[in-house]
This record gives sequence, C-alpha cells and structure tokens, in this order.
Amino acid sequence: MGLRRLLLRYYPPGIMLEYVQDGEPKTKSIDLLNLRPDTDAIALVEEIQRGEPLITASCKEHVIHLVRRLQEKLGENEDHKFHLFKVLRAHILPLTNVAFNKSGSCFITGSYDRTCKVWDTESGEELRTLEGHRNVVYAIAFNNPYGDKIATGSFDKTCKLWSTETGECYHTFRGHSAEVVCVSFNLQSTLVATGSMDTTAKLWDIEKGEEVVTLSGHSAEIISLSFNTTGDKIITGSFDHTVAVWDVGTGRMLHNLVGHQGEISNAQFNWDCSLIVTGSMDKTCMLWNAMTGTHIATLTGHSEEILDVCFDYAGQRIATCSVDGSARVYDAETQKCIAKLEGHSSEISKICFNSKGNRILTASSDKTARLWDAATGQCLQVLGGHTDEIFSCAFNYTGNMIITGFIDFTQKNHGSGKYEQSICFFDLLSEVPKHGMQDDLS
Repeated sequence: MGLRRLLLRYYPPGIMLEYVQDGEPKTKSIDLLNLRPDTDAIALVEEIQRGEPLITASCKEHVIHLVRRLQEKLGENEDHKFHLFKVLRAHILPLTNVAFNKSGSCFITGSYDRTCKVWDTESGEELRTLEGHRNVVYAIAFNNPYGDKIATGSFDKTCKLWSTETGECYHTFRGHSAEVVCVSFNLQSTLVATGSMDTTAKLWDIEKGEEVVTLSGHSAEIISLSFNTTGDKIITGSFDHTVAVWDVGTGRMLHNLVGHQGEISNAQFNWDCSLIVTGSMDKTCMLWNAMTGTHIATLTGHSEEILDVCFDYAGQRIATCSVDGSARVYDAETQKCIAKLEGHSSEISKICFNSKGNRILTASSDKTARLWDAATGQCLQVLGGHTDEIFSCAFNYTGNMIITGFIDFTQKNHGSGKYEQSICFFDLLSEVPKHGMQDDLS
C-alpha cells in the first residue's frame, strides 16, 4: 500500500489521501473537523500518524505544512460586504428552486414552465435549457462535488438525469405513481435518490439508469432526502411526522424516528454521520443518534412552524428558521440555544451555513435576505434588491457568492400585472479564491 499524493480540502477541513492497494487506486479522508487556528499542528500530525500508516515519517513535515495551510484558511478575516451585481429574469412561470455547482461557476433553476435552465454565474448568460418533462420541474440538484450531472424531479412522476456540459438527457427514471418532489445524489455520485408524493423513495443507479431499490414504509408524502457522507445510509422525512433511516445497500429501514407531532420540513445528517437533525411543523427541532436512532434532545423556542433546519460542516451547530420570523442557532453538544437571529419582519423559509460555518444566510418573505454571524447572532448585512418574497437562497462552496430566488411582480397599465421569477446575485467586494481543494504532491 503506497501513498500517491495528498489533497487539501478546505471545507470541511481535511486531508484526502490517494493511494494504491493491490494495484487498485483508492482514496480516504482524514477529517479535521475540530481544527482551530491555534491547534498545535505538530502534535496533531503525530496523533494522525499513530492511527494512519500511510502518513509515514518521510511525509510528516509536508502534512504539518498542509495542516498549517488549513489553519491559515480558518483564521482568515472575513469582514467583507456583499454587493448586488446582477438580477436575472429567469422564467416566466414560477421558480421552484435554485442551486449552485460546487465552484459557483454555474447554477440551475427549476420552474413551473416544465424546464430546468443552466446559467453561467459570471455573465448571467443562459447556457442551456433542459426540456423534456411534461409537468412542473420541482426538485433539482447537481452531483456535487463533481457537478457534471444534474437531476430533475417533476410532477410528471419522473426524474431525469442530464449532462451539465451538453444538456443531453442520459436517463429518465420511471416508477413513481405520483409527483417527485425531492432529489438527492450521494457524495460518491453513483446513486440518485427520489422522494415522491406516493409515500416512497427510490434509489437509482446513475450509470445503468436502473432502479436499485424502493424504500417503502412511510404513510404520507416524502418531502426530504439526505444521504450521509459515506453513502451507506439515507434518511427520508415525511408528512406522516416521522423520519426513516435506511440502509442503502439493502433498502432495509434501520430506524424510524418517531416523536414529532407535525409534518417534517427537513432532515439532515451531520458530516461525520453521527447525528441527525429534524425540523417540523410542530414548532420543534429534534436531535437524534444516527447509529441507534435514539432521541437525544428536543430543541424548542420557536413560536410557529419550523420551515428549515441545517448543520454546520462540523456538526457542532444547528440552525433553524421559522414562520415566526426568527432563526436560532443551537449547540449540538449541549443542545442550548446560543444565538437568536432577529430582524426579519416575516417568515423565514430557508436557512444555510456557508462552508466555513461562521456565516448564516436566511431568506424571508419580507423581501430581504440577511447575513448573520453564526457565533453571536449579529446581523452583518441586509441583502436588498428584491421586490417580493424570497423563497430560496444559497452560498457557493467558497462562500464568496450568494444567490437568491424571489417573486417579481411587474406592474402593467390599468392596474394589471404579472408575476415573473427573478434571481439576485451577490458577491464579495474583496475577491476570494474560487477553488476549495488543491493538489499537493507527497
């Protein structure tokens, strides 16, 4: 077994090892989720060496150098302001979602007009339109980190797999008996999962274009899907008030997370696959042990339904947003609320951390998006430029670009008007490198 090279992964901090075993190329990762700018790099690498035989004495100094580069990245000052640099009128009919590829060089939009469009971020040019669905394109996803494929889920009961580069439709996945409302790739980009109003989820082989397994067990619509990072488990959230944990290889339900008294709004694994967080219309968020399915804690504080929930990259913080117009940040270890994000005047429908985990983005029906300090809850910036409610928002991988989707009401003569769907782009006034992983030969 011989080490070929090391890859530096900035977010979440880690080192990827490429090596050869029995003549076959392989990779593994050393996750450094607890790395801090003041961590003793030498002591850390010596600890890594004790558990990883590929890190030999001959490459110790190089690994120390890589760890220090990660620390420099973590310690970078990010006291920058975003500015609005582009507004695009994307579709005539309503948008359903927006999503970046990993680098942020392009993004996709799904719409009620039955299409998904691919856009160049820098120029705002429409690169191609993915046509073929016979009803609303409701769910969209890139196969990040690769970004060379796109999945679209539709009210026509199908999911399609497309080439990002050419727009070619590789496969149409048929089998659901009702609308497909969520799609998700595994991190390895070998499978795509679909969730449907028919109460089932399905896993599909990307290369073969075939169904692998159907996940049956919910009694109501499935509205969220999330693979863990290793790709061996997937969770499904449902309107039946439960979240199920499934074995990807067999399709067997491992755990049924029961406890919420309302519909599930979202569910996610943390990065190291040890925890699951669930948000619900019952105004609570719950934390679960991903290995045993045991309920750990119920996170309360919101006075209205929780619409979205997410982990930061390290799984140390949980963010929630609600119809009550506030967002909250909880410590995953203590389950205590450490920050209240207050300032929006209406419901918040989306919330997300940047890749570094120190900033939070919220989208609201009050026509603004807001940028927050994840540690203190301080509002750092109000992102304007929207003429109506914002229904989607996202950071790109390096956190130097933000995209928001909003309804744009265009007033016409005689008091009549029409709704269009628009996209706002915000980028940093101070440019940040756009690549999150760099090669380093060992």
